Amino acid sequence: MQHAMTVGAVTWDITSWPPIDEKTRAFGQRLLDWAADGNGARPRLCLVRGAEGSGKSRLLAWFLAGTIDRPGITVHATVPSEGLTAESFAWELGRQLGYGPVSPARLLDQVALDERPLLLLVPDLHRAGAGPADLPAGALETLVAEVLEPLLALPHVRAAVEVGESGLLTADRVEVVDLGDLAGAPRPGEAPYPELLAAVPHTSDGRPDWSQAPDRVRRHILDAALRADDEGAAVRDLLTDPGFLVHGSAAALTAALADERIPVPGRLREVWKRAAPELTAYHTDSAERAALLHTAAVGTDPALTEYLQPLAERHWWTAVWARPGLAVTALALVPGEERRVLAADATGRSRMYVLDSGASAGAVGGGAGSPSSFVRPRSVAPRDSRSLLLFDRSDVLLPLAPEDDPTAAIVLGHIAEHHGSAALAGEEAQVSALGSGGPYAVLGDRSGAVHVWSLSEYQDAPRSCQVHEQPVTAATCVGTADGLTLSFSAASDGSVRLWETASAEPMPVPVQQRRYLVTALAAADTPVGPVLAVAWSDGELHLWHVLSGEVRVLPLLRPCHALSLTSEGLLLAGDPEGLYAVQLRLDALREL
Repeated sequence: MQHAMTVGAVTWDITSWPPIDEKTRAFGQRLLDWAADGNGARPRLCLVRGAEGSGKSRLLAWFLAGTIDRPGITVHATVPSEGLTAESFAWELGRQLGYGPVSPARLLDQVALDERPLLLLVPDLHRAGAGPADLPAGALETLVAEVLEPLLALPHVRAAVEVGESGLLTADRVEVVDLGDLAGAPRPGEAPYPELLAAVPHTSDGRPDWSQAPDRVRRHILDAALRADDEGAAVRDLLTDPGFLVHGSAAALTAALADERIPVPGRLREVWKRAAPELTAYHTDSAERAALLHTAAVGTDPALTEYLQPLAERHWWTAVWARPGLAVTALALVPGEERRVLAADATGRSRMYVLDSGASAGAVGGGAGSPSSFVRPRSVAPRDSRSLLLFDRSDVLLPLAPEDDPTAAIVLGHIAEHHGSAALAGEEAQVSALGSGGPYAVLGDRSGAVHVWSLSEYQDAPRSCQVHEQPVTAATCVGTADGLTLSFSAASDGSVRLWETASAEPMPVPVQQRRYLVTALAAADTPVGPVLAVAWSDGELHLWHVLSGEVRVLPLLRPCHALSLTSEGLLLAGDPEGLYAVQLRLDALREL
């Protein structure tokens, strides 16, 4: 029996690979030969053909498993395409390539700018497509024409694509691995709607129990309902069942809800559209799907929010309230104010909101020190409910204090003057980030230095440290129960670092280092110890438990521009579309 494959100058020991029969092993050699071509002699497209049951998917799975963590061949993304549309395919490929769930147009732009020579695997392309048969957005041909063909036109992209016996992706130069005519089982999902529905168990009160339904039923029943000639009753039954929204095929639901002709309850279409890019993620389990859909419904669809809340509360994070339409550019907890958060918008307005409900609690400041129409806040550091430091989008640090509080004016004015003078002496000292934590403001500059000031009393100079080698893009700090002050900062090289301000040097290695930019930071001292929240440009929010070093990922429904975190684990996130609050189950941060 053959135990090695020679590919170019590399001999692959495949004894540790998944077992595969001798016939398929020969096809595997051809696939390896194609994938290992590094000089462009072979076509950039390899089509894996064959009849149902001939072993096409098994061959691609074997190839993927064998190349993981081995030198020579790197598969950058694998997108099983059954039931996907152009949109949901782009979301998943964008996630795997590190761009986040992006639109087809945005995906093509990002791949065009990507410097990596990309190798993609696309199993089951011939089974792609979902939704009403006459809706072009859900058609297989749209996925091929709007995503795959433009991708393959880029000279640094190669792909191995499973096409079955279809005539998809014909090209002048193409490698073909044809596994032949061996007939297997008929394609799953062709069963009629009544047959699939009959396979769904029921709860004691007679409702369909979608959590216990067979996987093939959850994946195919909505498409079967769309084919059924029952005037839409079957589709309506599925779309009005919260259990199916949580457990059914997210890709099929996305395709169906894209058809405006299909009536839906309440504002489901709007809610689903907001959550769909994350709902379709393969890593998303039912509890997280419920939490994501519930988050999208809060503040938009009260009935759906109520139905989903019991399911969402089983997860380790749950949405509490939302203020849609509140365009937030900066957030900060207000020292001395019980349960209040300050939110600034792009027009320069700053208001306080009640943490428990999101209700407005009045404007910040007043008189000559109030924000005005020329101010465009990037971040804020409040001293109290009437005075604050504000970092403007024109890179100006502004002290805002009422006329009847000269102490605030002196403290904040001195901080702004200190950094203004430093910037005049050298451009590298220009402030590039502002954050806060309790009675402290933390500033970062273009040189990578971090400066911590007291907001409660006058200081001649800040505590400063050269934390980064690149400009600081975000900063925050937190005081701990044992008297430490921890400063967290992010730089334009994708690093996040920790500096305990009483020490001379920051922690020697980054908290995290990624190829994306940090868009916001927040920290709090909680009952389980200090916790840092980091929002990234690829749409992920990472929660770092400082004492254990463990990280949990919370998916974001929209790009996050501002964060705040309370000691009780209430996380507030702001963006151009609104402000929302999520309650974290803090003990879950220690249960990894």
